[in-house]
Amino acid sequence: MLTFNLNPDLSVPLYSQLYSAIRNALERGEITAGERLPSKRELASHLKISVVTVENAYSQLCAEGYIHSKPGSGFYAEKVQSRLSSENVTPPCIDDEPAGESYRYDFGTNRADTDFFPFSSWAKLSREVLSSQSEELLNSCSPFGTRELREQIAAYLKSFRGMNVHPNQIVVGAGSEYLTGLIIQLLGRETVYGIENPGYSKIQRIFDRNCGGIVPIPMDENGADISRVFSEADVFHITPSHHFPLGTVMPVSRRQEILGMVYSEKNKYIIEDDYDSEFRFSGRPVPTMQSMDTGGRVIYINTFTKTLAPSMRISYMVLPPQLVGEYRRKLGFYACTVPVFEQFTLAEFIRQGFFDRHISRMKKLYRRKRDAFLSIAENWKSADISGEDSGLHFLIHIKNGMGEQQLVKTAQEQGIRLHGLSEYYWADRNSAPDSHIVIGYSGMTENEIKEGAELAGKVWHL
Repeated sequence: MLTFNLNPDLSVPLYSQLYSAIRNALERGEITAGERLPSKRELASHLKISVVTVENAYSQLCAEGYIHSKPGSGFYAEKVQSRLSSENVTPPCIDDEPAGESYRYDFGTNRADTDFFPFSSWAKLSREVLSSQSEELLNSCSPFGTRELREQIAAYLKSFRGMNVHPNQIVVGAGSEYLTGLIIQLLGRETVYGIENPGYSKIQRIFDRNCGGIVPIPMDENGADISRVFSEADVFHITPSHHFPLGTVMPVSRRQEILGMVYSEKNKYIIEDDYDSEFRFSGRPVPTMQSMDTGGRVIYINTFTKTLAPSMRISYMVLPPQLVGEYRRKLGFYACTVPVFEQFTLAEFIRQGFFDRHISRMKKLYRRKRDAFLSIAENWKSADISGEDSGLHFLIHIKNGMGEQQLVKTAQEQGIRLHGLSEYYWADRNSAPDSHIVIGYSGMTENEIKEGAELAGKVWHL
């Protein structure tokens, strides 16, 4: 029987202690691949803890790909690369609708709820910045961004994503598209990039117009499968924490496999797009590939667009240590594209805890919105939903005999905006599975979501 020392007096919850203990045992090889774990009741009884505590720990381990569940049989360990061996390794979106078109119910994915933006707190901090940083506001800042903001981003990444990042590794820029352009210049315009298919069409277009070539990375149940295009591309742009639009969460085994592949050859890199990792509704946040990277091959990129507002054009990337000097030499002449005033204000917003509280409030709000749709869809007998535990969208497979185009068209005729899954298959639209719809729910009220879902159910005869 597995035995771990859990301390109820610590500030760390028991389920988190148990999760870490089992994960460490897996990574050290103390639990081998295929080995059956004790049942939730058996382990709870043995460790003298609640069944719910074990259930939460197992759920998180399942979500991250360390273990898997077999209905009626139990939980089994996945194959996990030994931590000891890994330590020895050497070193987004569909276009907006044309102006004039409007919908009663908009299930698009490029929207955010700005009604709950903390304007009063932001205004208060803005006044404080104007008063205390008046001289600094008139001077130019480092091409990497202000030191104050980069320090706060580094602290946030450590506490929320488990990333040990030095502020000097962080580059602040006006939007992920801009930073992606800088990455292309840094790694070379002649470089060939692998891009997920399906995926954000805008990302595909940015790479297509700025680099030496692109190849589609096929997806499977574990996320991006770069093994199928590894010899064709030099850099791979992937979304392991929550794929858009499939909603796949890449398991640890696939992440380790990808890292091992890029370590095997010089000058191959991963661009990890972590665009909406803050909004995970079950379990703890999934570890980033950057935090697992022992060879300095992962460039991490994220944005405040989803967490604050679409107009908040502040994004950032984390460079591997060995690329920081090269970035400074090649691109250090670029001025930072985010106003100093906004950087200071955001730094204070994070430092004083407003950002954490805002994320917590928005997670609860978005969970209610998601549940508003699910409360209607759970009564549909001809629909399957997937990817609803993370991010601000999910997939729904409608099995009423209608094809994707017919589903979208009949909904549009009733004032419902929807996107079919095939729209995101930029390499080959015909390869998309039919009758799959992408549901974004962040830009409507709970009542509007319910009304729109009920209307869609009627027009689709569900």
